[in-house]
Amino acid sequence: METAWLEDLLKLAEEGNFSRAARARNLSQPAFSRRIKGLEDWTDATLVDRDTHRIAMTPAGDALVAAAQDVLRRLAAGRAAAREIDAGQAGTIRFASTHALSMTFFPGWLRRFEGQRGDNTISLVADNMVGCERLMLDGRADLLLCHHHPSANHRLDAAGFISIDLGTDVLVPLSPVADDGRPLHVLPGVASDPLPLLEFDEQSGMGRILAASNRIIDGGAALKPVFRSHLASMLLSWARDGLGMAWLPLTLAKDAIDSGHLVRAGDESWDVPIQIRLFRLRARRSPSVEAFWTRASQQAAPDAADSV
Repeated sequence: METAWLEDLLKLAEEGNFSRAARARNLSQPAFSRRIKGLEDWTDATLVDRDTHRIAMTPAGDALVAAAQDVLRRLAAGRAAAREIDAGQAGTIRFASTHALSMTFFPGWLRRFEGQRGDNTISLVADNMVGCERLMLDGRADLLLCHHHPSANHRLDAAGFISIDLGTDVLVPLSPVADDGRPLHVLPGVASDPLPLLEFDEQSGMGRILAASNRIIDGGAALKPVFRSHLASMLLSWARDGLGMAWLPLTLAKDAIDSGHLVRAGDESWDVPIQIRLFRLRARRSPSVEAFWTRASQQAAPDAADSV
């Protein structure tokens, strides 16, 4: 059995389709199917339910998928650690971060460690939450910086990952400003004339958080989506241009609020408090990552976002 077979299985579980998974793995479908069948022969178990239009993993397949993710992450971590040790303890600490935090929180937070990082290089990939999760699950990132809410789902399960809170933020409903200085859009709006909403798409962690909080439903807001993106900065730009209202992280929107370009669309009952959290794989990482994690854990303290 080769590790490539495990990667095939993970891609099939992700895509739910043999043809798409084969293309993603740069294989013909017959060759890809033979490799999955070889994996089933090796495990002596049926891993894939082929009787549905969108194929699904059997319980045995789900178990092997979880094991494959863990094995591949550990191999990636072991390879990085071996390279670092061979190079004399200097290495690269690979961060994944959601776009908004990469621009707002990350630079100032990282400056706290000036003089404590040694010769290590910091590598940062900014992506949406789905992309960041994939980097962590594939072992291609050591640490993930993201927003978090206890009600929102994510793929970094407690069995494989641990995390620390670095600070706080808040999703605030914001509106462009009318000529009289008041908000152009005021929550909850009315059903006959719903407020134009600039919303996060399904790739966005903040979209998940806002949906999980039930703030919109519980408040009875009358909204009509007019634009959708995973980028909070894009929604901020559209809101500043007067094209709709949006729930935005205060760490990103504070300058627009202070300059008077955006104002609250509703009182604090519409806010969604969120955490800024750093995730890592539970298994031991390279010496550089372990040393950085220890310092980050020691310095971790809530940094409350300023109120509006």
